[in-house]
Amino acid sequence: MARLSDGVGARLNADIHHRFPQTGFLRLSSILAPKGPIPVGRSTWWAGVKTGRFPKPVKLGPRTTVWRVEDIQALIENGVS
Repeated sequence: MARLSDGVGARLNADIHHRFPQTGFLRLSSILAPKGPIPVGRSTWWAGVKTGRFPKPVKLGPRTTVWRVEDIQALIENGVS
């Protein structure tokens, strides 16, 4: 399947360590472009979550969905499987 190219992955990997904490949670707006490092749209992201291509979210409340920083870092470092 698709994989982040080595150059883009290295740049994103360096960028993510400056912008994201080492542990914690991220909202979708911090993950997806233009603010975040993942260049896909919301509908593509949710389709990928459903198929297992992207990490599963954590529900903090009825209207609050987040992702673990560690899962997003692994996605960027290892690419999409």
